[in-house]
Amino acid sequence: MAGSDLSDLKEVVSVFLKMGFTAFGGPAAHVSIMHDEVVKRRKWLDEGQFLDLLGATNLIPGPNSTEMAIHLGYLRAGWKGFVAGGVCFVAPATLIVLGLAWLYSRMQSLPQAGFLLYGIKPVVIAIILQALWSLGRKAVRDLFLALVFLLVFGLYFLGVNEILLLFGGGLLVMLVRNWRRLTNTPAGLWLLALGGLPAAAATAAVPYSLGLLFLTFLKIGSVMYGTGYVLLAFLRSDFVVRYGWLTDQQLLDAIAIGQVTPGPLFTTATFIGYQLGGVPAALLATLAIFLPSFVYVALSNPLIPRLRSSPWFGALLDGVNVSALGLMAAVTWQIGRASLVDPLTIMIALLSLVLMLRFKISSTWLIGAGAIIGILYTFLLQR
Repeated sequence: MAGSDLSDLKEVVSVFLKMGFTAFGGPAAHVSIMHDEVVKRRKWLDEGQFLDLLGATNLIPGPNSTEMAIHLGYLRAGWKGFVAGGVCFVAPATLIVLGLAWLYSRMQSLPQAGFLLYGIKPVVIAIILQALWSLGRKAVRDLFLALVFLLVFGLYFLGVNEILLLFGGGLLVMLVRNWRRLTNTPAGLWLLALGGLPAAAATAAVPYSLGLLFLTFLKIGSVMYGTGYVLLAFLRSDFVVRYGWLTDQQLLDAIAIGQVTPGPLFTTATFIGYQLGGVPAALLATLAIFLPSFVYVALSNPLIPRLRSSPWFGALLDGVNVSALGLMAAVTWQIGRASLVDPLTIMIALLSLVLMLRFKISSTWLIGAGAIIGILYTFLLQR
């Protein structure tokens, strides 16, 4: 049962503030750190309870590690811990990204800043490829799921809406896996047909507004399954293709900044908001993309025992996960062409990938090395 003692709340604040400043490496690393901190060290819950919470976060949209922080905060200190766990995990990364966004806005026109990111971008591509490989081995477990992955990958390039691809893939797997449980329900097949509807093509730039910025990030936070890297597909579809507010290069810069900082990759929204509208837009974008996670955790927490045993939700999750990987692969192909521009960047990406897969080198160290290579490259060119 959730506690409400002040000492428990202070403990939640202390644990997740520390993680917010030091948890590098992405969702899988964040969850591992939380497991060590709250299961092994502090004994807040046992292994089975932790796995139940982790499974629940995979059944709802949003950043898994942030949702785990919210769940764990609630378990330890009730509704106050619910808020404190999420806010304390997100706030440090938000402040750090906000500071880097301020620096970027003043340095991006300088060669030094460009070459700094020149070395980081190939590492980001390698990190995404490594995540695809690691997650793909777990998610693509049979031929049918492999076919769904390829279908989503191909339809993305034909202009099909990324949200429809996610839910269409999830519904397809759910219905096929549970076909014998279905009676004559044409509504299910009608829902599948939605997956084939193309997204509206962008014909002209959309004027920037705070309201549209908020609603767009609220939508992304409300529907995005998978890891933080699937965020690339949503951001590109809206801010590059539909609205014309960002270029592919600016989008990759935003992802690179999000990757080089601790905490959730969703704080990329902070960076994008700042570039488009300063501090107010940065804070509004951050609020919008994380707000749905708090709502979903509040709604799903009492349902965890039922969800984990449901064949319907289990199949839906399988389909959504493999569709998310298909989107990741498609967007990685697109941004990779903009980042791997010469033999050096290709070599950086390949070496980074080998070091992560073979020697388990931390992505944080590789990003730092990429930044150093970019700076040295600048120095040599200027001589």
